[in-house]
Amino acid sequence: MAPIDRLDDLLVRFTVRARQFHTGPLCGRRRFEAVAGRGFLHILRAGELTIFDGPDGARRLVAEPSVLFYPRSHDHVFQTEGIGVDLACATLEFSGGDDNPLVRALPDVVTVPIAEVAGLAGSLELLFDEIDDFRCGHRHVVDRLFEITLIKLLRWLLDHSKDAGLPPGLLEGMADPQLARALTAMHADPGHPWTLAELSKAAQMSRSAFAARFNQLVGSTPHDYLTSWRILVGQQLLRRGDPVTRVAAELGYTGSSFSRLFTQRVGSSPRAWLATSER
Repeated sequence: MAPIDRLDDLLVRFTVRARQFHTGPLCGRRRFEAVAGRGFLHILRAGELTIFDGPDGARRLVAEPSVLFYPRSHDHVFQTEGIGVDLACATLEFSGGDDNPLVRALPDVVTVPIAEVAGLAGSLELLFDEIDDFRCGHRHVVDRLFEITLIKLLRWLLDHSKDAGLPPGLLEGMADPQLARALTAMHADPGHPWTLAELSKAAQMSRSAFAARFNQLVGSTPHDYLTSWRILVGQQLLRRGDPVTRVAAELGYTGSSFSRLFTQRVGSSPRAWLATSER
């Protein structure tokens, strides 16, 4: 089968921006407060960190160079003993905030040793070289390299979903080679009137086997997932300023049918939702 890019349409429609805010030693105790719509990407270059996660302050130790990824707002504290901890940190802003499909598919925190992610060490070498040698455009280069680090981490998660302990959802489905073909088809063309027969054909499975595996790994029926995806894309298009009638047509609906479905799923009409989300 020809290779497919499982992340492309997700990252095109739902962008992520990184902004570096700390590089260098970390001493003592530092809290990273939960802020709505903001995640964190921490790279432990050297040393040991004691981490307290969430409101219950669950404690754990990270003792080797690692990437610590907090996809959504999540209160956490880093504590060091002595010296030797070297840390690079960036905030993450996902378009759509906590409704971003990648954010929704991930646990509160992902911790992965750098050595386990193929190709990551080379990207981090570029990042650390840029951090250590201040030149024109420094911040922009550093931010883009943080984003590359995140994409390589997402690749690793797709290839190691069991190791990462991902819950049922989008990434679990995308980790399955056959389901991924149906999911990427829906992501690429949400306005197409997809049928179960077409999607199972894309996955090269029987309809019954496809529906059962989809429900097991993604946690919903193919039709329900497609509807949810259309609503998410519709919200992005509305934020962009597209009129409701144009959004509806792009997603395969009439204006009135899209508004009814949107209201059922979101709890308010497209225009009312947009007015609230822009506050």
